[in-house]
Amino acid sequence: MKSKVSLVEVFAKNVRHFRILRNTTQEELANKSGLHRTYIGDIECERRNVSINNIEKIAIALEVSPNMLLEIIKEINYGK
Repeated sequence: MKSKVSLVEVFAKNVRHFRILRNTTQEELANKSGLHRTYIGDIECERRNVSINNIEKIAIALEVSPNMLLEIIKEINYGK
């Protein structure tokens, strides 16, 4: 039986996926979103539970809709 993937993990992997697709560093994403670089790193390492406001800031910086950061994308390997 396949284990359920947490929304925190989906968000973390999607942020990293879209950041890399846009050839953007964590620092550049942090600057564009108005957040701290270590905060972005913590998100990507699943150490942060992100607020709706910060989801919006990151989505705008990555030029995607917020829902794209919360949906499972078939090209991404979720689960540990």
